[in-house]
Amino acid sequence: MKISVLSISSGGKRLAARIAGELGGGASCHPTGASLETLRQAFASSDAMVCIMSAGIVVRAIGQLCRDKQSDPCVVVLDEAGRHVISLLSGHLGGGNDLALRVAAITGGQAVITTASDVLGLTPIDLWAEKNGFAVRSERRRLTEAAARLVNEGKIRIFSHGVCVGLPADFLPVDNPAEADIILSWQDALSPDALCLLPRNLFVGIGCNRGTPQAEIDAAVKETMRRHNLHRDAVAGLATIDAKIDEVAILAWARQEKLPLHFFSKERLNEVTGLEASAQVIAAVGARGVAEPAAMLAAAGGDGEPGQLIVSKIKWKNVTTAVVARKIACTDL
Repeated sequence: MKISVLSISSGGKRLAARIAGELGGGASCHPTGASLETLRQAFASSDAMVCIMSAGIVVRAIGQLCRDKQSDPCVVVLDEAGRHVISLLSGHLGGGNDLALRVAAITGGQAVITTASDVLGLTPIDLWAEKNGFAVRSERRRLTEAAARLVNEGKIRIFSHGVCVGLPADFLPVDNPAEADIILSWQDALSPDALCLLPRNLFVGIGCNRGTPQAEIDAAVKETMRRHNLHRDAVAGLATIDAKIDEVAILAWARQEKLPLHFFSKERLNEVTGLEASAQVIAAVGARGVAEPAAMLAAAGGDGEPGQLIVSKIKWKNVTTAVVARKIACTDL
């Protein structure tokens, strides 16, 4: 993380050197007497700015350069005595609030954080989504609207197919996506009126005849996804039996899609219960099935909790597919 520490006075210069030294890593001091142009250059080239000067100077310098919270660097402003350390810009996604706390710890001052969720003790939705790896699929204004509703009502409604555990206390699970303010879903087409977040928790199980062309595997998986309204970017991995460890088409397709491929022995596959057995598969590889149990094993969490079978096996000409959703254990902030 490139942190630019800027000051405009000799006293500020000494404090800047101290802050940069204690922050370490990518923190560096700019020459004393930072001009508006210097501030603008730092804004364009830094991940974070620590400005030892009045907030007004910084606002005048960077005001017209601000674009959005996803791309702007975070900006922290403090007085020359280090008493008040203000998180001015990109407090959540940019890390401004955390940086203000770090700088305040160095100076012995008070971090000034004004983001509503932090002040009210509520979950910052944007930071929660980022920490859990959920991609924002909606227009960015939906994120702002959801945050405003949480601040105003103290609760926000979320639909997550019932697979999300460990939700924040101020997130209220609902069973109907039409009632939700946030939809956490692997589905492709969703409500345009809610904040839609995309998890990466689907595992595609694949079985195939020996020598099946790669194009046939590609077509089978993509048609499976299309039929069931599943978003491609929700797929976290592929799974099959270890007898296919040298199946050229499966290996090549996994590389093409940049997805990890999980292999399981027939013994492990046969440990998965409650699935329909296939006499043909038993005769071929000794497993009761491949696509469904392989996906179930790949989707099992660290505690071994099974995933949710959302697409039962589909038999194509030479390929069998199935899709399982892994339980999502949300990370607390």
